[in-house]
Amino acid sequence: MSVLSDPRWHEAWSHLPDYLGSHVRVSLAALALGLLVSLPLALAARERPVMRAVLLGVASIVQTVPGLALLALFYPLLLAAAALTLKWFGFGFSAFGFLPAVLALALYSMLPVLRNTITGLRGIEPQILEAARGVGMTPLQSLIIVELPLALPVMMAGIRTAAVWVIGTATLSTPIGQTSLGNYIFAGLQTQNWVFVLFGCAAAALLALAVDQLLALVEAGLRMRQRLRTALGGLGIAALVAATLVPSMARSSSTYVVGAKTFAEQYVLAALIGERLEAAGLATTTRAGLGSNVIYQALVNGDIDVYVDYSGTLWTNQFHHSEIKPRKELLADLKAELARQNVTLLGELGFENAYALVMPKRRADALGIRSVADLAMRAGAMSIAADYEFFSRPEWKALREAYGLNFKTQRQMQPDFMYAAVASGEVDVIAGYTSDGLIAKYDLIALGDPKGAIPPYDAIVLVAPRRGEDQALRAALQPLLGQIDIAVMREANLRAAGGNSDASPDAVARWLWQKIRSKGNSK
Repeated sequence: MSVLSDPRWHEAWSHLPDYLGSHVRVSLAALALGLLVSLPLALAARERPVMRAVLLGVASIVQTVPGLALLALFYPLLLAAAALTLKWFGFGFSAFGFLPAVLALALYSMLPVLRNTITGLRGIEPQILEAARGVGMTPLQSLIIVELPLALPVMMAGIRTAAVWVIGTATLSTPIGQTSLGNYIFAGLQTQNWVFVLFGCAAAALLALAVDQLLALVEAGLRMRQRLRTALGGLGIAALVAATLVPSMARSSSTYVVGAKTFAEQYVLAALIGERLEAAGLATTTRAGLGSNVIYQALVNGDIDVYVDYSGTLWTNQFHHSEIKPRKELLADLKAELARQNVTLLGELGFENAYALVMPKRRADALGIRSVADLAMRAGAMSIAADYEFFSRPEWKALREAYGLNFKTQRQMQPDFMYAAVASGEVDVIAGYTSDGLIAKYDLIALGDPKGAIPPYDAIVLVAPRRGEDQALRAALQPLLGQIDIAVMREANLRAAGGNSDASPDAVARWLWQKIRSKGNSK
């Protein structure tokens, strides 16, 4: 089978119109906003040393903030602002996806535009400015007729740099709900689908190069006063924008948005839900790679319609309960908590995906470790790795308090990489997931929790307030409830982590549905 006949390439191409369109829209909107703010500020500051120093200093500081952190910071800020506008003025706005991404990326674009505009204008020879004044030009006329044309090459270099930076950084907007070419990269990393990772990187690079060349064409046309070049560059950018609008214009306003968190199981379950909705004649789209708090708030605010969460995550992380209750009691109380926010707990899928401390079985046997209590006596000489959330979650605090855990070192890494790391001895223990098929693949063991520090983690389907009474959605998802046991989910997760042509979330979701159907037919 040739490389290009791999089904993963076809799946990657099928997502391109949506991902590319969203990426172009958010990138160009951010660049336009950045220019709208930066150019007037640069003009005002060019002859004011204090203002110039402050502007460039602030812009430089913004540039030192990692792109992902800058994007993530805008989400809670806008969430608070939306709550205030709703309280004071009676209307709110979505703090999810497009708006925080545009604002963060616009900030990121400002430094090269400010610096190059100021440098270009201040680099003009004083004799030229004196000659402009000598022929009777006003300051405004001098700026428009003399200074800006002379400074244009340097200014355009800054704009082109900003465009490339914004397009590249926009791939990091996936975790805050903005669809982008980063969806390929995040999904590929979580499912070890290197075709997706390569496709996303290549698409982002080609897009950046295309926009850079179109801006270069505009620059050349303005510099040489060739209207045709300027028009061609402008038309190229306009055509790019118009082409990316087609998928969004074709999308129905009644499209169901399925959410997914940042690990392979979530991608598979989101694909399964999307498949079931599509089979029922309901149009769907997916917002994947979202953090636990972001995805729940997105559901409450109606930015997504349905997703799978876990009872223990909501109980401890979202609603901040510290007491651990029996499974049925916890689910009943959780359902009541969700109902107070008009969120519907549609039902349980039938399996539990709890956090568990995991280590190689052979080493656990050699050290006589069977539970977290046994591990605590040796933890001081060991290292532990976990996903990006675990060490800041209440479950980690509960484990440390219950067992007095104190590891020598703590590391964070991609969930799928943790298992290979612990199996190879790179780390001694990981905070894994009980439904992960990699535990069996790498001959690992999940340590017991005799003190019950970790709550139950039943996989549950949550529905947004606006879809709570949607009978079509309920009917489409009803066949999934209670039908996925832990053994089947482990096998599905192992398939998703396989890295081969049938390991994509869509392919694994189809396999999972066949297992559910065969289970139903055997009854």
